Formats: sequence, C-alpha cells, structure tokens
Amino acid sequence: MELSTEMSMAPPANCRKRKCPPPGLRDIHEDMLERVLARLPPASFFRLRAVCREWRAAAASPTFLDACARVPSRDPWFLMLSERPRPVVAFDAGERSWNPCRSAPGSMPVAASGGLVLYRAPATGELSVSNPLTGAFRALPTPPQGQGVPQLHAIAMYGSPYRVALFTGEVPDLSMSVFDSSKDSWEAPVALARRSEASASSTDAPAQGGGGVDDSTVYFLSKSGDVVATNMQRSASKQYSSVAIPSERGAGEAVAYFLGHSGTVVACDTATRTFAELPRILPVHFEYSIDVVACNGAAYAIVLSEYLDTASLRLWQFADGAWRQVAAMPPAMSHGFYGKKADINCVGHGDRVMVCVSSGDVNGCFMCDVGSDRWEELPKCINSDGEVNEFLAAFSFEPRVEINV
Repeated sequence: MELSTEMSMAPPANCRKRKCPPPGLRDIHEDMLERVLARLPPASFFRLRAVCREWRAAAASPTFLDACARVPSRDPWFLMLSERPRPVVAFDAGERSWNPCRSAPGSMPVAASGGLVLYRAPATGELSVSNPLTGAFRALPTPPQGQGVPQLHAIAMYGSPYRVALFTGEVPDLSMSVFDSSKDSWEAPVALARRSEASASSTDAPAQGGGGVDDSTVYFLSKSGDVVATNMQRSASKQYSSVAIPSERGAGEAVAYFLGHSGTVVACDTATRTFAELPRILPVHFEYSIDVVACNGAAYAIVLSEYLDTASLRLWQFADGAWRQVAAMPPAMSHGFYGKKADINCVGHGDRVMVCVSSGDVNGCFMCDVGSDRWEELPKCINSDGEVNEFLAAFSFEPRVEINV
C-alpha cells in the first residue's frame, strides 16, 4: 500500500518540470513602477515613453506626475542661448550632458523660476510661460500700461505660484507691475520709492568703500567693446535680465536685482515697493564686464576686469553696506580672457554659477561651486553637423515634468 502510494506520487519519466521566468519590471505593481520611473533622470522622460505601451501610459498618468512631485529636488538644467538659430539645448548639471529642449517659437527667454521659463516676443512684447521639458505653454494677459509708454527696464520671475514683475522707467522714476498666476491677473502699476544704499543689505550699517552713485555722464567700456560716453547697453540675450531672491519683508515677495543703464546694481523690493542703487564695485573709469546672479537665496555680482597685464573674474556679495569678494576664478584660467574684450553673462542655481564668456576670440562656459570656490570648464556641445556650439548666455530651471503653466 505504501509502495503504490509513493509510485503514484512520482512524476512520469517523460514529464519535464516547467521553469518559471525570472521576475522583471512587468511584474512590478503599477504604483511601484511609477515611483521607480519618477526617480529616473529627467532626460529619461523622453526615452521611457518609447519603451513600451505600458511605460508610455505610465508617463502620462496623474499618479506618475504625483510621484514626480514627491521627488524633493532635481539638479538644474541650463537653457543655453546662441547667436545663431539652432535647436535649443540645455546643460544637465547632474548628468553633465547636453540635452534637447523645447522653447516658445518666435520668443526670447527673459526670466526663469522653478521649472518654468518666461519668454517675450521681441516684435510685440507678448509674454508667455513654458515648461521647457514638456513643452507646455501659455500666453500671459497683456500687462497694464501706466501714463505714457514707459520704457521696460527689467523683468523678474519668482515664487510658487509664480509671479512676474515688470520694472519700467528710468532711475529714479521706476514703476512696477506684478502678475500673480494664482489670480491670473496683473496688479496696477505702482511707483517705487528710493531708499538708501545701506538698507539694501541685511543690516543698516552705513555704506563703505564704494561711495555714492554718480549719475553724471561717464566714459566706460560698453558691452560691445567700444569706449562710449552714454549709458550701458546689455547684450540682446540678457537685455531685460534680473535675478530675484526671497524678501524678508513679505511672504511670496522678492528682491529683484538688475543692472542699471549707468552700470550700477539696482535692488527693488516688491514687498516695500522701494529700490536702491548699490555702490560701484570698481571705479567708473575701469574697463570691465558685469552681471548679477542669485544663489541659495543670496545675490552676487560677477565682474570680469583687467589689471596689471592679466584678467580676473570674481564674485562679490553686498552685505553690511559694502561689497565683499566670496569667490574668484583661478588666475591660470581667467588669464586667457586678457585682451579679448570678452563679455560675460551669468546665471545661478543652488550652489552653482554658470559663466558664459564670449568675444570674437574666445568663447566658453564655466561652472563654479560657490561654497567650495571650485571652477571647471564645461564640455563642448557638438551639434549634428559636427560643429561646436558657441553660447552667449543661459537661464537655469529645475526640470520638472509635473509642473503646469
């Protein structure tokens, strides 16, 4: 009896055991799959949709976008601007690679905040907001006009939900109009009151070292490399550029920094509706190129100057009423700009600052880690024709597929 039972339980001699396939991504629960895909580098967003139908559906699902939103932060991308009309590319600071990007047709980027970029149409002045990663796009309502037709001076974008501030007029008669995306409307233009230079810093210490601002006509080296006796002209790629840091005087408000036509740094507080011209970093007769950036909630001025047969590139921060150097490019690296009449256009994000150096003889992009004062030159961007792309400026954004406009 026991023998027959054991024989009945034995498998037939000609029967093979069926092997189970090893577990794979197909066996992962949909919710877990979306969490895994959300952690991939943003550049993978375009590739994962071509893997299979399941992944393409997952990339478009609301739960996948929710999983992306739970990722606390991503390394910035730098949207590059070139003099020639070429396909738009961005530098991925995390992967150290060049990736294709999307842009608003017929418009120039003028500001960026979070994962969005603000564009302006040169012909009409129309403003639009776009997510350069997904291509999502919307046009903003027409801003209100004050008395007459005030000259646009600078544009700032800040906050979440985002706001857009237009600064018009000339110092000392500056006005500001603010668009609030949560209300989908513009506020009426308001005049900005002038405040002392010392109050533009974190304390009320008196201004030091830079002296007062001289509004008289001066001679200086223009952005194009010519000595002129007129106001400073920004390069077309950064004509209305500004940077914004959070204001200590109001939630959701900001302090916008931009270059005045006389070459000084202007700070406008959207909370107090005031502005100040900061002291000059270098004497007015010095030949130099200057730009402003924002990093980790602080504003910096970056200056490329020549002195004693060499060139230097330094980062300055305005605090306690005076400019103080916080970082400098190694002399062996900056000396290559000597005598080149180079122009710099800079942008910051987190701890990083990108500096685009351009002239007829030299062109390159450099990255600085402000905390460690470590500098490096970025790898060259080779286009489909095998040519090296030369960039004039950049705007930084955080690549986020889940952000709507």
